[in-house]
This record gives sequence, C-alpha cells and structure tokens, in this order.
Amino acid sequence: MMGTMGQLSTRSDLGACHCCGLVHRIPAVGSRSVACCTRCHSVIKHGVHPRSVNRAAALALAALILYPLALWLPVMEIERLGHASHASIWSGTIGLLAEGHLFVGLAVLLFSVIAPVAKLALIFALCTGQRLIARQDRARVYRLIEIIGRWGMVDVLLVAILVAVVKLGDLVEVTPGPGVVIFGVVVILSLLASAAFDPHAIWEEAND
Repeated sequence: MMGTMGQLSTRSDLGACHCCGLVHRIPAVGSRSVACCTRCHSVIKHGVHPRSVNRAAALALAALILYPLALWLPVMEIERLGHASHASIWSGTIGLLAEGHLFVGLAVLLFSVIAPVAKLALIFALCTGQRLIARQDRARVYRLIEIIGRWGMVDVLLVAILVAVVKLGDLVEVTPGPGVVIFGVVVILSLLASAAFDPHAIWEEAND
C-alpha cells in the first residue's frame, strides 16, 4: 500500500479538480485545449505559462521600485485663503501619528504601506529564488502571501485619496499631485503581479 501511494505521489500527470477535488490522470493537452473534470466539468489546472514567473517577478519589482515615489511625492496640493501646502501619503501618515491619532495612523501604516510592500517582496522572492528556497519554506512563504494579501489595502487607500480630493474640492482648491499618478500605477502593477503569480509554478519548478 505504501509503495502504491509513493508511486501515485510522484506521478506528474495527476491533477486534482479545484472545485470537487476529484483526482484525474491528465494526458498530454494541446495549447488550445483544456482538461475538464469528469464529475463537475470544471477546468483542471494542468501547467503554468512558461513566462508567468518572469512576468510576476517583473511586475512585482516594478511596483517595489515605484512605491517609495508613490509614498513621498505629493498626492495633492491644498490651497486655502492663499496658503498652499503639499500632502503626501507618508507625511499624512506621520501627521496622524504626531497628532495623536495612533489607531488610524498605525492602520494606514500597517495595511496600506507595510503589508503591500511585504506581499510584493515575497512574490518577487518566490519567483526569483526558487532554487534557493527549500520546498517546505516555499509553502510557508506562499501561505504568508495569502495572509498578507487579505489585509493589504493599497487600492483602498487610493480610493480614499480620490474621495478626499473630491470632498475637499467644495471647501478649498485641491490640485492632484504627481503622487496620485504614481500611486495609481503602483496599484495596477500590484494587481497585475498578484494575477500573474501562479503558485503552481513553485512546485513545477521543484519537480524539474
């Protein structure tokens, strides 16, 4: 029995349906064909795109490079009664902490700055360091990516900034700064990196 289980566990042509869990022996599938579950007819994942790892790494690296600019460049210029001031995400977060709004300031710092950066860094590490990271460590890193991804609110922060610009426009003159554009690009790159990252590539690389 143990020998049979060992042989089954090492077969590379076995795949489980993500919907119902039924295990299939998947034959060679053409590039324009898909493998479907015989029970629920869902498409069974049976391989990764040859460039998916490189794409995810490139998108994550681009977002990491632009992220400091998105934090420090002014996202808006506020002019009221002839007095103009610039506000960036970083200065706004520090201002919240300095004024005693510790809960809000720490929430923004943790969920909109630290968590998204950590997620992008871990995706980049998994994509580029597969030969250096042990198999069991890859699983831990991927689980950590999933946990951080549930709490990273970089896109929510962008919506909050845009809403603030609209609301303040009735009271003061607000001019969007270059930080809004950079931050929007970071959000798009982050979403694309998460979509391009295929966890199946971790294990397929390990089997090569």
